[in-house]
Amino acid sequence: MNEEASITADGNFGNRVRSAVFWRSGTQILAQIIAWGATLAVIRILDPNDYGIFAMTQVILVFLSFMNGYGLASSIIQAEKVEPIRIRQAFGMLLLLNGGIAILQILLAPVAADYYRQPIIEDLLRVQALIFLATPFMVLPEALMTRNLEFKKPAIINLISAIVGAVVALYFALNGYGVWTLIYAPLSIFWTRAVCLVIAVKFYIWPSFNFKGAGAMFGFGATLLASHLFWTIQSQSDIFIAGRFLNPHELGLYAEALFLTTIFAAKFVPPLNEVAFPAYSRLQDDPKALSWSFLKAVRLIMLICCPLYFGMSVTASPLVGTLFGSKWLEMSPFVSILALAMPVMTLQILFAPANNAAGKPEITARASFVGAILMPITFLIGLQWGAIGLAWGWVIAFPLLTLFTFLQSYRHIGISAGQLAGAVWPGLSASIAMAAIVWIADQFLPDMIVYARFAILVAIGGLAYVGLLWLLAKQALLEIFQLVVRKKAPESQTAPDLAESPS
Repeated sequence: MNEEASITADGNFGNRVRSAVFWRSGTQILAQIIAWGATLAVIRILDPNDYGIFAMTQVILVFLSFMNGYGLASSIIQAEKVEPIRIRQAFGMLLLLNGGIAILQILLAPVAADYYRQPIIEDLLRVQALIFLATPFMVLPEALMTRNLEFKKPAIINLISAIVGAVVALYFALNGYGVWTLIYAPLSIFWTRAVCLVIAVKFYIWPSFNFKGAGAMFGFGATLLASHLFWTIQSQSDIFIAGRFLNPHELGLYAEALFLTTIFAAKFVPPLNEVAFPAYSRLQDDPKALSWSFLKAVRLIMLICCPLYFGMSVTASPLVGTLFGSKWLEMSPFVSILALAMPVMTLQILFAPANNAAGKPEITARASFVGAILMPITFLIGLQWGAIGLAWGWVIAFPLLTLFTFLQSYRHIGISAGQLAGAVWPGLSASIAMAAIVWIADQFLPDMIVYARFAILVAIGGLAYVGLLWLLAKQALLEIFQLVVRKKAPESQTAPDLAESPS
């Protein structure tokens, strides 16, 4: 079979991937703009103390979420054929899992309140348990559409839920509900998505609690479940550990700095990975096509995330002052440090869909397991220097975790260290030079209002980055341009057209 024919039997596959990326990432951007607008308004109303307490509840919520059954949905996406009975079995399992998790969270609420020495956490966690009851009605409908690269309906639904969440958040914040604002807004988002997805997919089926013959589906899901558990430990251990020793104000500053710096890695890369997983799955029998697509995706993502994060690091103070207001300026040092770790974190995340699609989810699980050991140890050591030490923990630990992930993955994806470095280098090198230019320019700027200072630095950084790419990596700049204008690839191209599908 020649390379072009082996890419996919579906002649419209490339167009479907591009359409999926457009709807998934395009509406995600719009939904995030709405959500961020509301979030920034709420942040200016609430206090760091509110966000510190909320971060404590989130640790418990996220730790329990690893059992919510999203791995079952991934098994449905990855399988070549899914019978109706498997969908009913998955639905039944999701109902059992999430109902049990909701009950468990209610039982653990007083224990968590005692651990953090914050009585209000008990009431907050009991209300948050309602989120799990919505999960089964979101996971399966969205998985069925994702399997067919149908992202238009869920994308529109995400947009609707973002609008509902923004309205709820602003209402409760303006009416003095404090930390409860951060509880009710996510609840409204989850339940809006659940109701709309059920209606959109016409998901009117009865669950099956007879799980005979579902071993393969549950086995794949269990592997991803383990991976999710380990990822949860590595990503939430800082708040869990620090919440016991730091006061809510300091923890709130650190937690919001982490939220700001992980926006791209946590909000934009996972949706693109949702597109990449089924797309890579179609290429699992063509290693050359899979490796080519992965490297292309890495290069494009690094061209976007590196300037974003290095620029964020050198403009942290005016950035925080502009977005959050003067009462949050204490979080600027955390932003400067954490931003340095995020390009490496983004790169590490990109390995998961390629490994999963290649039928190697155990690699993702192993990497998460190592992270679940490495990150808590690093945070325990870093906590000796307070919240700043926690921030430096990300910078120290994530390069080590990414190196381990590469060593576990490269043979299965079909890439070398040199190829990966070549994909990362254009965005990384130009971004470091750009950050140096912005930092020097900042030293010479006179005193001015924070909004103007930030706007000037962003303009300088943007022009410097484009200019540096033009001089040093013109082809990379053209790739970004082609991605934006969705230019059709030449007919002679033989590799899979995933250039416009960064994963």
